[in-house]
Amino acid sequence: MARKHRHLTDRERAERRCADRERLRKAAQELLSSEGWARWVRTRAMFRSYSAGNCMLIALQCHERGIEPRHVAGFRTWLTLGRCVKSGERALRILAPVSVKERDERGEESGNTRVFFRAAFVFDVSQTEPLPGVQPTPLEPPSQPLCGDSHAHLIEPLNGFAASLGYSVSSRSIPGSAGGWCDRKAKQIVIDADAPANARVRTLIHECAHALGVDYQHYSRAQAEVIVDTATFVVCAGAGLAVDGESVPYVAGWGEEGALEAVTQFAETIDALARRIEQAVLDRDPPEA
Repeated sequence: MARKHRHLTDRERAERRCADRERLRKAAQELLSSEGWARWVRTRAMFRSYSAGNCMLIALQCHERGIEPRHVAGFRTWLTLGRCVKSGERALRILAPVSVKERDERGEESGNTRVFFRAAFVFDVSQTEPLPGVQPTPLEPPSQPLCGDSHAHLIEPLNGFAASLGYSVSSRSIPGSAGGWCDRKAKQIVIDADAPANARVRTLIHECAHALGVDYQHYSRAQAEVIVDTATFVVCAGAGLAVDGESVPYVAGWGEEGALEAVTQFAETIDALARRIEQAVLDRDPPEA
């Protein structure tokens, strides 16, 4: 016999909302350490469909349980991917938006909607196993190093995105380790012509993030570089470019200088920057070979 679902009282709902807010606050507080920041960076890079706040929650809960997050999805989504949640696994809690149509005193729809958040439950792939007799869907995208030319097709759309912001892009030989720069006064992005295509892609993403308004006037240099290079890491990971060795130590190094003190604000800013570049550049089909 099916168990009857018990509706929560108003008090219980309020207590649950309070608990959800406390989890989010704790997750944001966790980011104040460079280690916590690096965990959030990796999590946001892997899960484009989740908000910045939910990535904080996933990163913190996985860290507390000793889980290295790789792929997170709901129970039914895992079934469609040919996997099922292992017996006894405890879900990760995130917050899902729910839209409700408002009604007037006569019970008729007013045309307005109200959004509230409820707890939703997801699981990491490590908490699942293949369904018997089913070939699971591959989850890992190919990842290419910066030394190659596999992502050269992204240079053109990145140049176009820079142009949409009012910037021209030029290439020249740049001695030393600097891969390029963004000149906001001249509205120009300069890229090292001698670098491999994948490295130029990374630099273009970094400088486009600067062109979106992350400068040294509105932020300290350390803050600006944390924001920009974290967004770069996120976009590159979504494109399948392996930049962990460059970005995570770089970001964590700036964090030790005190750049993470407004980290929750930065997380939202980074998320918005990454989504803007992702939508302009990654949400396109690569040219056919």
